[in-house]
Amino acid sequence: MSMRSPNTHSPEVPIEVEDETGIWRTNGLPMLYVPRHFLINNHDAVEKALGMEKYAAILYDAGYQSAYHWCEQASQTLGLHGAAVFEHYMLRLSQRGWGQFTVEQLDVAQGRARIRLAHSAFVCHYGKVDRKVDYMFTGWFAGAMDQITQQLGQPIATVAVQRQSEAEIGCDYGVFEVMPKARVQDYIPEQALEPVQIQVQAQGRGQDRDRE
Repeated sequence: MSMRSPNTHSPEVPIEVEDETGIWRTNGLPMLYVPRHFLINNHDAVEKALGMEKYAAILYDAGYQSAYHWCEQASQTLGLHGAAVFEHYMLRLSQRGWGQFTVEQLDVAQGRARIRLAHSAFVCHYGKVDRKVDYMFTGWFAGAMDQITQQLGQPIATVAVQRQSEAEIGCDYGVFEVMPKARVQDYIPEQALEPVQIQVQAQGRGQDRDRE
């Protein structure tokens, strides 16, 4: 008997499982399939141990590098370039259960983007707690944008910020924005700049790795 709930569909992400090792792969990249509560319980424990600001800065750096690598691999494997890479990244995030990511604005030549997020995995877990609970995603958008502009030969060091979260009272969805580093102080209060400095360092390391 099928256990499928109404209004559902089968996964849209291609998955291959190696017979000998059991490793899951999507477009050649190794993947892990874990319960949402497992990931978020670990996330919550680290946040409590380190404090949200310090943990957010660490996640920004790590997420930036991971998104840079993902977009690099997707471009090579699927033959995508420019805006198509960013749009495909948002599609895959949505298809893998992180939430529903919608690209509202995208200008790769200017290093700018605006992303709307509904049904965030973190909001589904925490509920309306009146704080930004899905800050893990922030560095992902800048990492993706920087890889794309680097690939196009017009590198723009960008930063990403979260404007709002669906977990906040009065917000029906989350909003993230990407912008050039040179303009960041026009958009971000001085006290919120620490994750940006982490991102800039990560961007440099990504470029160094490409030259090796």
